[in-house]
Amino acid sequence: MKLNRRRRSLPLVAVGLAGLMTIAGCASAASEDVGNTRAADREVGFLGLEEAGEPVDGGTLTFGSYVLPNALDPTKTRANGAVGGTELAAIYDTLVRSDYESGGFEPQLAERLTNNDDYTQFTVELRGGATFSDGTAVDSAAVKWSMERYLAANFDQATTFSSVLSSIDTPDPHTVVFNLDRSWSRFPVLLAMGPGYIVAPSSESGGTFTPIGAGPFTLTKFAPNEEIALTARADYYGGKPHLDGLRFVPTSGAQPQLDSLESGQLDMAHIVLDEVVIKNTLDRGYPGFLDVQGLGQILLINQREGRPGADLRVRKAVAYGVDPVIFNDRAHNGLGIVDSNLLTANSRWTSTVDGIVYDPKKAKEFLDEAKADGYDGKLRLLTSTEQFAMQAALAVQASLNAIGFDVSLDTVGAAAENNRRVFAERDFDIVRSGSAFLDDAPLLRLQGSMMSNSSNNPQGYADEQMDELIREVQTASTDEDKNAVLSKVQQRMNETIPYVVLGPMSTLTAWDDNVHGVERTADNIWFFDTAWLSKN
Repeated sequence: MKLNRRRRSLPLVAVGLAGLMTIAGCASAASEDVGNTRAADREVGFLGLEEAGEPVDGGTLTFGSYVLPNALDPTKTRANGAVGGTELAAIYDTLVRSDYESGGFEPQLAERLTNNDDYTQFTVELRGGATFSDGTAVDSAAVKWSMERYLAANFDQATTFSSVLSSIDTPDPHTVVFNLDRSWSRFPVLLAMGPGYIVAPSSESGGTFTPIGAGPFTLTKFAPNEEIALTARADYYGGKPHLDGLRFVPTSGAQPQLDSLESGQLDMAHIVLDEVVIKNTLDRGYPGFLDVQGLGQILLINQREGRPGADLRVRKAVAYGVDPVIFNDRAHNGLGIVDSNLLTANSRWTSTVDGIVYDPKKAKEFLDEAKADGYDGKLRLLTSTEQFAMQAALAVQASLNAIGFDVSLDTVGAAAENNRRVFAERDFDIVRSGSAFLDDAPLLRLQGSMMSNSSNNPQGYADEQMDELIREVQTASTDEDKNAVLSKVQQRMNETIPYVVLGPMSTLTAWDDNVHGVERTADNIWFFDTAWLSKN
């Protein structure tokens, strides 16, 4: 197991642990001057790893998922580290994986990945002898079938995939060639995520979908909202995994995840956003991987006709009117990062343009202009009743009410219901959400969250100039060119307010010290084909 993992320092705000701030009817004077405040250092990346010795076989690893997927079909689950991505990877594998240390891509189910000089053609050479769990070969025809099935569903990353793909060729049983309409150096990220989950053609042979993949584990139990149980494959191309099996179980928040790690009920947990619990988990010595992603905490403003956010002045009033210090104190007990920028300080990418800085005077001016034209100042803030979500919602409500909005909370019981209201029904005025910018491929979350035709753009934002800038992010051939375009994207975000950036998102995947050999890929998705449990 490699221990020389890359770590990077990230500035954060250290406001203390004195308890949750009581929010009065107006913002604090100190916070009126705050911009993108950045202080002390935080290490990100792999933390606390130690030499473990030789792998041993046996045991079942229990993983505490942030949210269990409702389906195990890549065309029905928006797979990422928080929801479904790790579960699907265990069943289907991915063609390639991203490498955190190098920033590049490494073969996984593929044996080799190459590209031409202008990044318009990528060739995947498949591993000889790889099979699906039904015994059929993972050949080029099967890979093409799986890819075309994903594209036909027009779901999640299919929009990005179809917008750049010219054709998929299969010159022989072991070779798949992806021909692109335009240059995209980071195209392999799609082979490491949704489209890269390779589904067996036999998965649809019975008239209903059956999860049959090429991954190291097969499904033995799927009880939505209760448990996903997997068993190791003896015929996996990489050899039978050391683990006998995997269990994925739902969790009810960050603190219960830590409590379950402490009690031994969980071996591994994916902890999202809760800075207090993340700090406590690291302070207790748990190894893991800490990631901080830009756009991780955003406030979506519904801009569809008939909604208050259809008025740009209302959106600007919201953007300038949310106090980042109050939000950080109330939601994160002062441990979060106050930063309204698209890019975080630890990103490999840079921007010469800053995000919008809190300015209550300017916010009131925009709001007063909208009210003069008949707007009543009312907004409904959709939120689940989970503790962290409520704290964050109350912080936003207090900030906006302080400048003259009349914000009421529209509460739902569970995060799943919250997501249904946002992404299926588009029934909200404003809602706290996240997009989680990917360093692996800046295009993905920008296109997903802001492109006019994206299915992941529930707020209805549409701007032709932004669409063109996002296409330029894709085709920029050098890091310098990409950084220049990202600066323009930030400027256009400031002008048109697709959403409000509340701050980046911290995510800690932590595990007990008897867990070894886990491997990370894009968006904090994890592989267990080489994982093992030591005997304590």
